[in-house]
Formats: sequence, C-alpha cells, structure tokens
Amino acid sequence: MATPSTTNRPTPERIFNLMNAFQQTAVLKTGIELDVFTAIGEGANTAALLAAKTGAAVRGVRVLCDYLTIMSLLTKTDSRYSLTEESALFLDRRSPACLAAVTGFLGSSWHKKNIEALTEAVRKGGTAGNQGDNSKPQDEVWVAFAKSMAPLTIPAANFIAGLVGAAEGKPWRVLDIAAGHGNYGITIAKTNPNAQIVAVDWPSVLAVASENAKAAGVSGRYTTRPGSAFEADLGSGYDFVLLTNIFHHFDMPTCETLMRRVHTALKPGGKAVTLEFVPNEDRVSPPAPAAFALNMLVGTDAGDAYTFSEYEKMFANSGFAKTSSHPVAGMPQNVLLSEKPV
Repeated sequence: MATPSTTNRPTPERIFNLMNAFQQTAVLKTGIELDVFTAIGEGANTAALLAAKTGAAVRGVRVLCDYLTIMSLLTKTDSRYSLTEESALFLDRRSPACLAAVTGFLGSSWHKKNIEALTEAVRKGGTAGNQGDNSKPQDEVWVAFAKSMAPLTIPAANFIAGLVGAAEGKPWRVLDIAAGHGNYGITIAKTNPNAQIVAVDWPSVLAVASENAKAAGVSGRYTTRPGSAFEADLGSGYDFVLLTNIFHHFDMPTCETLMRRVHTALKPGGKAVTLEFVPNEDRVSPPAPAAFALNMLVGTDAGDAYTFSEYEKMFANSGFAKTSSHPVAGMPQNVLLSEKPV
C-alpha cells in the first residue's frame, strides 16, 4: 500500500505569515524613515557603514536589512547589501520616481487605527473611527495626503494629460475637484501652456496645492476656490473637470449628487475625467482595485470601490450619455471619460 504523499498537505505557514504581516509594514516604514535605501544607494552597504550613516545601532540595522532582504527589497552577498531594481527606483530618494514620501499618509496612525477597528467596521458596515464623513474638513488627514501622495500620482497624471490631448495646447478651463496636492491639474497646466486650472478643496489643503503650482511654474494659471465640492461655487463653462479618487469616499446617491454638479459646470461637449480603483464585476479581481474596498469600509461611512457598470449607471443618471474606461499602464486604476452632450 502506497504511503500518502505529504507534498500538497495544508500547512499553517501562510496563516502565520498573514498574522505577522504587520511586521512587513513596520519594517518598510522604518527603512524609509532611516533612509536605509538611499544610504545603500550612496555606498553604505554594510551594517557598520549603515549604522554610521543613519545613527542607528549596528545590530538594529543588520536585523532590519536582513528582513528587507527576506522581503526582496534588498539583496545580500556575504555581509554587503544592495538595492534591488524596484527599491532603487521607488525607495532611493535620489530617484525621481521615489515614493518614500507616501509613508506620511499610508503609514499614518489614522490608517492604522482604522484597520485595527476592522471587526467593528464589519459589524457596523462602515468606519468605526470618527472621520468617516469626507464631505467635511479633516485638515490633519488631507493635508498629510496632499504633502505625501503627489509622487504616487505621476504616472496617472501624465496618462490623463496624454489622454485628453493636453499637448495640443488648446485654450482650456479645467476644474480640479478635491485637488489635494494639485498634481493632476498642475500636470495639465505644465503640458498645455494655454490651460487655466481652478482647484477646489479645503483652504489648508489648497495651500499645499498652490505651493506645488508655484514650484511647477504654473501659479499664474492656477486659481483656487476653497470649500466643499458639494457646496462651493464651482463656476461654469469648463472644458474638463477632474475627479481624481473622490467618488470612492461616498455612497452612490452622493456620487450622483456631485456628478450632477459637474455636469452643470461643464460646457456642452466638455468632459468629466474620473480616476478610480475599478474592480471587475466579480469584485475580487484584479486584486489591487478589488482590495481597495476594504480601505473604504474602515475609513468611510459608506464609500466603496465601484465597478464600471456602477459608474456607468451613476454617470448616466447625472446626465452623461456615455462613459469610456481607460486603464492606466502600470497602475491599479482606470480613467473614465464622460462627455456632456452638446
């Protein structure tokens, strides 16, 4: 009688790894805070050299970097560490594509508190925190977002500028709703010297966007309208309205309320440009946009990661006859273009 094979038997290893997955977040955050990746890129490639460079203990740096190696963010040969292609591009501060700043928002205590209250959020069907209403000012959260997240938006901002034909240089009026750091509107202004940008957000957040516009050399074509996207005077006659990562904060009726305001603000033939995490209709694929729904469960009262059919319905109910979807290469998001009928 053959002995049963144990090759495919379940083991608890994956469950143990998932229970300890918070360690990986802490390790990456610490590596960024100590600038380990930049130090290695500059040649401090042993524990002793890294300790001297970062002001940390040799033992501490060695354990940290060994764990980063296990996570495939570093390589190790003998006692020397090297950056991987991924960490050199995205975690070395000398790289123009560095994303280290995003830890200021994604690694914030606000996010941690929300996810630690997940059981209560599941029971409730919404956030267990006290910051779930994103139609109200939350300076601590959204200023941190504006200061931290701009590097992550570069691929999508460039994609949007290309998709709408900004390089053609036509005279445009562009409304950027919930502008945050302002990078989407600023990128259009940099690409199109004849584009005028109007940014809407809370006053403290717009201060960050205005500084970014100044640094980009487009402040002369960048104006602001402080206030809620649901209440502020948006103006009218816009060629484009940018709606980047805003709809997922609200339930569908609220999204329609905002989109109707957008429809009114656009000139005939103008387009709404929506950037969002859009899962497939099964709501479990692709993994990144589908998993984003969890962030909305723990962080909002009623937000979600909506499917394309749900966006089509919301936008049609708001007066837009047709919406097309355009995946952003290398990013887990789609751009939805909705044209106001002429």
